[in-house]
Amino acid sequence: MKITILDDYFDVIRGLPCFQKIAGHDITIWNDHVQDTDALAERLKDTEALVLIRERTKIRTPLLERLPNLKLISQRSVWPHIDVDTCTAQGVVVCSAQHEGTPSYATSELTWALILAAMRQIPQQMASLQAGTWQMGMGYSLRGKTLGLYGYGRISRAVAEVGRAFGMRILVWAREASREAACAEGCDVAASKEDFFRDCDILSLHMRLKDATKGIVSQADLELMKPTALLVNTSRAGLIQPGALAAALKGGRPGMAAVDVFDHEPVTKGSEPLVDMPNVICTPHIGYVTVDEWEIHFTDIFDQIVAFDKGASINVVNPEVFKVAAR
Repeated sequence: MKITILDDYFDVIRGLPCFQKIAGHDITIWNDHVQDTDALAERLKDTEALVLIRERTKIRTPLLERLPNLKLISQRSVWPHIDVDTCTAQGVVVCSAQHEGTPSYATSELTWALILAAMRQIPQQMASLQAGTWQMGMGYSLRGKTLGLYGYGRISRAVAEVGRAFGMRILVWAREASREAACAEGCDVAASKEDFFRDCDILSLHMRLKDATKGIVSQADLELMKPTALLVNTSRAGLIQPGALAAALKGGRPGMAAVDVFDHEPVTKGSEPLVDMPNVICTPHIGYVTVDEWEIHFTDIFDQIVAFDKGASINVVNPEVFKVAAR
């Protein structure tokens, strides 16, 4: 099959051991990011199997209608960036492993890296030392502080486990079923969303982005936070209303933020205000970008391609596509 892999920024996928699973196929790998429909249509005109890296590239109807040779989209996790109904109508099988029961430990680890870097002012202290001025101020300890988790799923639980090791109080706000689970597992549950934002010393977002959660955090919510508090987002930028975090930070509540996700990615110079704010630590969406995580990630993706090629598709998002193909 003619396989195309998009958005492999550093050309690392071909070096993964699991890449051998698709050896023998005609493989094209693109290392830049393109969203323009015309450019993508040209790049993908001969593609039979398309590999996506999370939501880096949106696959919408105007593009799909120009890809007559496309038979399969193989990826991992959720698919809000794909027009699945159009795929079905076009006879394109969408396969996406959901890795149920297995959190992204890499994302939970980055969450803690950001928390520690922000609370102990590590980037600022490094810059001060490099400038020859030794220390530049004092950060905050974690023990005894309140770690707020907005959402209580697999990654949130992994973050909570580390918080307990630091001697922190774990406070949760989430949908009712998740609040009940958090309570049963020994976490404190806030009396209300407002109390949750007021009480947290560190507030970390851990929800999937969908219609019900889009913009679930408002500027008014953020302005309830302490002036010493830290907001962490390693989930999705769209959970926060556009511009709300930058505005709240300028107003002093919360006092700090650490983010790995942005409204428009990849971020280019001057396009994202948070990147240039002195009280914000930013990383370029690297939560799941480790060699270990990608080996797991692409093992699933390539297994889906192999299964499809054998006529035994797995992890199919749109099984009705087979009825369309049989007509």
